[in-house]
Amino acid sequence: MSAFTPAEIAYLRSQRLGRLATVGPDGQPHVVPVGFRYNPELDTIDIGGHGFATRKKYRDVRHNPRVAFVVDDLASVDPWRPRGIEIRGEAAVLDRGGNEILPGFDPEMFRIRPRRIVSWGIEGEAFSPTARSVA
Repeated sequence: MSAFTPAEIAYLRSQRLGRLATVGPDGQPHVVPVGFRYNPELDTIDIGGHGFATRKKYRDVRHNPRVAFVVDDLASVDPWRPRGIEIRGEAAVLDRGGNEILPGFDPEMFRIRPRRIVSWGIEGEAFSPTARSVA
């Protein structure tokens, strides 16, 4: 059984860009846009990119694997209808698989296992966030 609802999975599959938040060794937060995919076989979020192993986010996750990841957009502007999902969890650093996320990505990647999921506007409701912890 997936940690995500069917509507959340459909939303994640419809998007290509999200924002990854990490914490540096000095305790400072760092947020960057990243390419990703929902991995249905493992029920994870896989994140990769270009020059991936040389980036601050990569160094941050090697130091502290706790991350937050957000994907959001506007379903409509008039009326104003934001929607999105926040996924908190731990990111595993992998040496291969990133080039399967998108062609041209480096082999290195992160795999996030969700521990907490907050979504809004995805299940068809107005702005009514739903939050749940994942075992």
